[in-house]
Amino acid sequence: MNHLFYWHFHPEYELVYIEGASATRHVGDNISNFVDSDLVFIGSNIPHLNFDYGVQTDYIKEVLHIKPKFKDQVLGDIPELESIDTLFEKSRHGIVFTGETKKRIGERLKKLYQLSSFDLFMESIHILKELASSDEYFLLHEYPFINRYRKKEQDRLRDIHEFVDKNYQRKIAIAEIAEKCNLGKEAFCRYFKKTTGNTFTNFLNQYRISQAKRLLLMGKNVGETCYDCGFESLSYFNRTFKKISGENPSDFKKQYLVNLKKVK
Repeated sequence: MNHLFYWHFHPEYELVYIEGASATRHVGDNISNFVDSDLVFIGSNIPHLNFDYGVQTDYIKEVLHIKPKFKDQVLGDIPELESIDTLFEKSRHGIVFTGETKKRIGERLKKLYQLSSFDLFMESIHILKELASSDEYFLLHEYPFINRYRKKEQDRLRDIHEFVDKNYQRKIAIAEIAEKCNLGKEAFCRYFKKTTGNTFTNFLNQYRISQAKRLLLMGKNVGETCYDCGFESLSYFNRTFKKISGENPSDFKKQYLVNLKKVK
């Protein structure tokens, strides 16, 4: 599905591992990047983009879906599984696992398809138990994500996101995207704010900065990255980058290189 911009949500909880890829992680309102691999646990009905979108390298992706009734009918009735129930509550924020936890669980997920139904179920419990006890993680949202999208709005939002992905490198007028939604400019702004809780301009800037990080990590300089991501002013790019990321582009790139040397 790496060629398909698949912005979607579903009632199942999702544990996804991808290896051999560096791409954009888009979960709920959070847009961020991962490098080389990623392990994320996503709560029920949290909108997300397929993690392999746009990936051109050879990669492995493993996805485990867990039906909501597992939490509702199983976890709550078994005290020994309380820590896993807490893990499912945390998944409402979107959880990214790091370090050795990511490596170990990734390897176990790659072997699930070889197991019988019973062994797959038991191994899934063990995986969830290890994730529940890990402290190698961070949350993608400060508060539990609330899905404001109705099913009939999903296609329209997917079209908006796909349009941004294909056109973020150039100037995008709100009137242009509003026309594609068959709405007036003001009506579109109200619709987008009400539906996503964010303004379109903030969403566009957040998406552009996520792409800017990717380009910086690929070796492009700050000036090239600024204009390749649709910004028309270097000073505005620097201010926006710092507002969203908490640091300026040069410091972000330097810090990555320092961490890379430490790993090596």
